[in-house]
Amino acid sequence: MPSPHASSTLPPSNFWLRLPPNFRGIIWLSMGAFLFAVVDVFVKSLGGRFDPLQISFFRYGCGLIFLVPVFIGLGAANMKTERLPLHLLRMFLAFAAQLGIFITVIYMPLAEATAFMFSKPLFTTVVAVFVLHEVVTRQRWSATIVGFIGVLVLVRPGADAFDPLALVAVASALTFAIANVLIRKLSKTEPTGRILFYYHIGGVLLFLGPAAYVWTMPVGVEWLKLIGIGGLTTLGIFGFMRAFAVGEANAVGRAENVRLIYAALFGYFLFAEIPSIWTGVGALIIVASTYYIAEVEARKRS
Repeated sequence: MPSPHASSTLPPSNFWLRLPPNFRGIIWLSMGAFLFAVVDVFVKSLGGRFDPLQISFFRYGCGLIFLVPVFIGLGAANMKTERLPLHLLRMFLAFAAQLGIFITVIYMPLAEATAFMFSKPLFTTVVAVFVLHEVVTRQRWSATIVGFIGVLVLVRPGADAFDPLALVAVASALTFAIANVLIRKLSKTEPTGRILFYYHIGGVLLFLGPAAYVWTMPVGVEWLKLIGIGGLTTLGIFGFMRAFAVGEANAVGRAENVRLIYAALFGYFLFAEIPSIWTGVGALIIVASTYYIAEVEARKRS
């Protein structure tokens, strides 16, 4: 005989689906942001022994292995493309940006390196005007300019504390922004699975030679960290994709700011890093400007 209380207890799957879509999206995105922050921890902890080129090879190689079931499910016919030149351009830009990000994560405080990456939407605004011929409102231009002031606060050109690595971080954010805009062009004819296929295959082929040249044999837990960089990055991407699939981009996207908190906490407790006041001010300006840009875009769509 069923328990009289059975009807009041929902199966876990039903309970999850009863949650508001935006709330589920925020949970997915927060999980993805956490995984990306863990990847940064692995990269930083391995940076003392392994060249960023070798770390990049594991990122794409292990990521490819984790995605093989997806590619098999899609079938060989779905992997054919007539836009190979655009795939190649996007891949080389993304690979250069990824390498730059790994370099900054290894040699800069985690919170500062992460704050620089939050400037991608600012660069995307500018790049989209020239590549996609998007019309940008005066409000969005104003917010973008304010955001770049935040970038300048982080870079601090001319200051005694100026770090040349800041230029690498800015260049990486710009290059990733261009690569992301090219994804928009590709997405008009190319499904997500095909874009991921060429991205990971290209990454393995590009970094294989350089990684072999600088190769250091991993030992013990280093293997787990290197494999984890590829695997957790893939899971993080999946988390972001699910977030925007179930929730509204305007409501869900703001949750990515939690990655800054993760970075600051990991940096403090694992690497004894204390973010400077300038890192806090610059990050606050960048986050506020990108938040406002998201608001403007949401109003425009509605």
